[in-house]
Amino acid sequence: MSSSSSVRVVTTNSESDSSDLSTTSTFSASTASSDEPKRKRKISNSNKIEDNSASSTKKGKLKRSQISDKKDEKTKKKNRSSRKTKVKEEENNVSVKTEDEEAMRLKKMTDACGTILECIGEDPTREGLIKTPERWAKALLFLTSGYCKTVKEVTNAAIFQEQHSEMVVVRDIDIHSLCEHHMLPFSGKIHVGYIPNGKVIGLSKIARIAEVFSRRLQVQERLTREIAEAIVEAVNPLGVGVLIESKHFCMVMRGVEKCSASTSSSSMRGVFRKSSEVRAEFFSIINNNRLI
Repeated sequence: MSSSSSVRVVTTNSESDSSDLSTTSTFSASTASSDEPKRKRKISNSNKIEDNSASSTKKGKLKRSQISDKKDEKTKKKNRSSRKTKVKEEENNVSVKTEDEEAMRLKKMTDACGTILECIGEDPTREGLIKTPERWAKALLFLTSGYCKTVKEVTNAAIFQEQHSEMVVVRDIDIHSLCEHHMLPFSGKIHVGYIPNGKVIGLSKIARIAEVFSRRLQVQERLTREIAEAIVEAVNPLGVGVLIESKHFCMVMRGVEKCSASTSSSSMRGVFRKSSEVRAEFFSIINNNRLI
């Protein structure tokens, strides 16, 4: 009887412990379950704070970068503006310097002409000659204006890619130049032919090239050569031919005084020099086939 009672007591205590453990487990699970949303909210808030912090950092960097870019752009604009101003100032200085130099040249030439008039027995102060020295100086500067020009300037980039492989001829270009031996005029016509090699030049530019070299103190032979060389330099053709026919007033007005005498000179480059057939075609176009 007493043994049996003892067993029941043990059993009762065991059940009590089990109940306590169950209660404790339930409480712990319940507590953990109730803390989980809080923990998640904390993690979420922490992540948001980190994201906001990272976003703020990125925005700060971007803003600083944009400010830096704006400063750089302002600096570049300022530098460009400064360079432009400097270039304009230099151009103005060159222009003023050129104008001053031209005025000085004009005065020296005007004074020299007055001296020449006196030397030939004239009176530079008489009515018909008062302005003659200045007019003569301006005229001579115009007649020698080729010294102030270059082929590059007058062609003005009028060079074009073109696959034309036949002869191009510009003929009867009027020229007026001054013989360097007596500073008397010689006038005539220039004929220019060339065979393109992938590039062509504006037709009016050929006449302008002739003008550059004819508006200088010249001899006809050199003038012919210089025009041919300028065409070669400009378009590098397969060949060039230049022919000049002119009358020299140093032979007409003085010296031998032969009014009917004329002078022809030619300069050939490339296939114009090598091929007699090409030369024959060039001279044929110049002398015949005048459709206009």
